[in-house]
Amino acid sequence: MFDLHGKTVLVTGGSRGIGEAIVRAVAAQGAKVLLHYGRSRAPAEAIRGAIGWKSCELVQADLAYSDAPAQLWGEATSVAPRIDVLVNNAGIFEAAPIDVPIDAWQRSWTRVMQVNLTAPAELCRLAVAHFRKHGGGRIINVASRAAHRGDAPDHWSYAASKGALVALTKTIARGYAHENILAFALAPGFTDTEMAHAGMGEADLKRIISEIPLGSMASPEECGALVAFLCSDKVRHMTGATFDINGASYVR
Repeated sequence: MFDLHGKTVLVTGGSRGIGEAIVRAVAAQGAKVLLHYGRSRAPAEAIRGAIGWKSCELVQADLAYSDAPAQLWGEATSVAPRIDVLVNNAGIFEAAPIDVPIDAWQRSWTRVMQVNLTAPAELCRLAVAHFRKHGGGRIINVASRAAHRGDAPDHWSYAASKGALVALTKTIARGYAHENILAFALAPGFTDTEMAHAGMGEADLKRIISEIPLGSMASPEECGALVAFLCSDKVRHMTGATFDINGASYVR
């Protein structure tokens, strides 16, 4: 067993899917949670009500905007002067076929990179500076199976952003372990969330599941449980590792 009492965890994109599962899992182990949401406050308030108002604070920022990471970090540290763990979970999955007009392709690429890579990187930068003042901390970046095996032809930007996020995580782990700043990455495959089901028909769903040897998508709760464990003090020497959660659909 492990205990997260006394720790404060900032989770981006915490109002649905994997992010919601992470928020619930770390709160269940006693952590105080700073739940970041982008645009819709109602789901975030519902989660806060379910896990307890004293255990959760809400922070808002639209990470598609370049000034949002600094705004988010400033709001988070005003609520909780010490943050122990940053979980970069927020991300978008946006198609950009190569035959669309170049300006549309570039806009989509820029948007995906901003939300999936640049914003997390800026939050990592702020977190490392914060952790150095407080004796250490942890960063957990939610990447994707696509970081290792690539993605569909219409999703170059998604795969590229997640591959870079894994490389960023490894670099932070190597560079700051001596200051007790640890970094981990998750690489989920298809996970049973609203984002995974968006735009998919029954035939698509059957095809995807048929490619997973375990015979089902991962659950958000599996991801949440692993993140909660990584927030603990039990796995310090795993810093720099990437954890695959894909039912053996891609084995490295």
